[in-house]
Amino acid sequence: MNTEFRKPLPGSHLDYFDVRAAVEAIQPGAYDTLPYTSRVLAENLVRRCDPATLTESLKQFIERKRDLDFPWFPARVVCHDILGQTALVDLAGLRDAIALQGGDPAQVNPVVPTQLIVDHSLAVERGGFDPDAFEKNRAIEDRRNEDRFHFINWTKKAFKNVDVIPPGNGIMHQINLEKMSPVIQVRDGVAFPDTCVGTDSHTPHVDALGVIAIGVGGLEAESVMLGRASWMRLPESVGVELTGKLQPGITATDMVLALTEFLRKQKVVGAWLEFFGEGASALTLGDRATISNMAPEYGATAAMFYIDQQTIDYLKLTGREDEQVQLVEHYAKTTGLWADSLKGAQYERGLTFNLSSVVRNMAGPSNPHARVATSDLAAQGISGQWDDVPGQMPDGAVIIAAITSCTNTSNPRNVIAAGLLARNANKLGLTRKPWVKSSLAPGSKTVALYLDEAGLTTELEQLGFGVVAFACTTCNGMSGALDPVIQQEIIDRDLYATAVLSGNRNFDGRIHPYAKNAFLASPPLVVAYAIAGTIRFDIEKDVLGLDANGKEIRLKDIWPSDEEIDAVVKASVKPEQFRQVYIPMFAIHEDTGPKVTPLYDWREMSTYIRRPPYWEGALAGARPLKGMRPLAVLPDNITTDHLSPSNAIMLDSAAGEYLAKMGLPEEDFNSYATHRGDHLTAQRATFANPKLFNEMVLENGKVKQGSLARVEPEGKVMRMWEAIETYMERKQPLIIIAGADYGQGSSRDWAAKGVRLAGVEAIAAEGFERIHRTNLVGMGVLPLEFKPGTDRHTLAIDGSETYDVIGERTPRAELTLVINRKNGERVEVPVTCRLDTAEEVSIYEAGGVLQRFAQDFLEESAVAV
Repeated sequence: MNTEFRKPLPGSHLDYFDVRAAVEAIQPGAYDTLPYTSRVLAENLVRRCDPATLTESLKQFIERKRDLDFPWFPARVVCHDILGQTALVDLAGLRDAIALQGGDPAQVNPVVPTQLIVDHSLAVERGGFDPDAFEKNRAIEDRRNEDRFHFINWTKKAFKNVDVIPPGNGIMHQINLEKMSPVIQVRDGVAFPDTCVGTDSHTPHVDALGVIAIGVGGLEAESVMLGRASWMRLPESVGVELTGKLQPGITATDMVLALTEFLRKQKVVGAWLEFFGEGASALTLGDRATISNMAPEYGATAAMFYIDQQTIDYLKLTGREDEQVQLVEHYAKTTGLWADSLKGAQYERGLTFNLSSVVRNMAGPSNPHARVATSDLAAQGISGQWDDVPGQMPDGAVIIAAITSCTNTSNPRNVIAAGLLARNANKLGLTRKPWVKSSLAPGSKTVALYLDEAGLTTELEQLGFGVVAFACTTCNGMSGALDPVIQQEIIDRDLYATAVLSGNRNFDGRIHPYAKNAFLASPPLVVAYAIAGTIRFDIEKDVLGLDANGKEIRLKDIWPSDEEIDAVVKASVKPEQFRQVYIPMFAIHEDTGPKVTPLYDWREMSTYIRRPPYWEGALAGARPLKGMRPLAVLPDNITTDHLSPSNAIMLDSAAGEYLAKMGLPEEDFNSYATHRGDHLTAQRATFANPKLFNEMVLENGKVKQGSLARVEPEGKVMRMWEAIETYMERKQPLIIIAGADYGQGSSRDWAAKGVRLAGVEAIAAEGFERIHRTNLVGMGVLPLEFKPGTDRHTLAIDGSETYDVIGERTPRAELTLVINRKNGERVEVPVTCRLDTAEEVSIYEAGGVLQRFAQDFLEESAVAV
């Protein structure tokens, strides 16, 4: 910790680092022009970086330059159990590798406080119409995940600096928002802004509090855990002014879906956004959090709001200690992080969005930025009349209606609105259609308390929206099995079946294998669609049912007023509810149980937890980048769900066949996500999405959909996993050719691990989403970016070629991609090396993050000896 700018924080017993003084020593008046994020990152530099590099690093912010890497040291790492577990499996494997080379494995620990919340493991096997759904789903979760939870419990004792919130308590982002983030940290007598990285792309949820929190892949999180700086260059800073106010009846979900469409069109991928203006000032913290949560959906790295009175009100509402709330306000006002102090902030780009333009929205039939106004559903061919045949499900049947996700259940207005709509529907005698699997899975136990307080729990239960879990559930693809009769009817009639959920993702194939499309909607709209029973329904105009007098009932007849929603929120959501939930959850309990050894006792037959292979076999060898064959040629907008799906494992899939061979009954196959601690299962998820379009696989001149590949030079089409096995046996180096925005979506590291274990050495694409590119580097896969105007079409790539990469790998260097065509022609294509920093070059050359750390650890240990 530097001391030059350390000073007493006026009016407190704490010290702080005077960033204004450090910046203005370089250029007077510069601090007041800095965006919020630059001020927070600058504080981190002043407090943590090498004093010899401080001035040059700060100049990057002052002069808006990008010619120097600078370090960022996040204060915390937050993890959900899927990526958090795989990160800790990697660290356990690292301990084994260190021990085999004579090092002390017990010295391998997270240096940075790490919080792991078990929230991604529960599937909704019992819907919200079962009064015992919560207990039954939890019991199934514990049974299926016994191996995983055994390992997680070992990590709690074996590693220092790891805290675990067990299953059944909520979603990491909502718990982070409601409790874990102090907004201003205090350590060793010093106050400083809270910052964190999280192993989930929705970590920016707490950006709404003014906390820089960004999603990273598991591999980058491992590096931060181990005390390494996250190296970066000055991010693009975009100011988004929100004007006007929402119209009556418009929810935060409608707002964020409209913003997501708008910001995707404005091309903010990788940018750090800051929302301000009169519209932003009037938004509740819950509304702000809904916007910040969906940062990955519009492609931004961060989605910040300034600290202001709304922040303070929310901290009080959620039961934070008075002293902490006072510190947040005092520190923010002293250091220029309070909203009033940001009026002179200058952004590289400015955007304006008028909140009064927002109408009632949904997103679909896939992609969260594919907004459609509910009034336009019929015009776009989504809704429309359908023939009601007694005893049959209709076309467009809504088979899943889920109030789910921290995006919306962290916003009391959204949840209360759903409860009030349910109450109004019940009064008029409306019911859920029998084929709809409905569920309520809040991200926090406080939601259940304030719904009880408002008298709305029983109203939701009456329509089938009882609490099934406090976890991610349907939003993460863990929607559980359908009623076998309903599933069979979908198969027999080849029905167009759909899902409607209040989540943040609706990518192809994500929500359920039998839901051909999924639509994002606000919680009250989810309830309305459970009553309608089909997406082929004009939700604004069509009749939901008849009341006792035979009068037609439409959506407007049951939609609650804003005034009533606000009144119920004010009367029902209380600080003591948050204290009741979180004080016992975070109470420190001394571990009096048996001690554990520093090395994990791997279970040989486990399909969940297996010692990782990253220090052995092909992964320990060189990557020549010569003679590579394409594993796949892919279109734009490939998501991490295409690369490594997270949903339920089907029996006829490669992973399903493997699990059956290992003796697991089909009902306990669980999801792809839960098996990512076992590389033998997780490898078989690579490109296993049935919605994949590999342009190497044609049928009647068109690209055939499916998890398929064409093995060269034979030209034989086979299932993707069989193709990977074939190439692995041949020790054939591979490449992937792709379009724009490669790697959108979740931050799952297995989207990179899977291709690396398959033998992929490089990926050439038109562009990469930030987190996935970082994961590729962390696995030793070389990301290459085509120059503008060059793509797989202009190069006439058909997948029969072989590829070489020539040139010295330095940050963003121009390399040459050599295409060797089947006819003997050789084409040289300039590409940009997307190793963006010297640190990334170093990680890549070592073979990946873990290999790099093992090298450094053993070298440091040797020096110490």
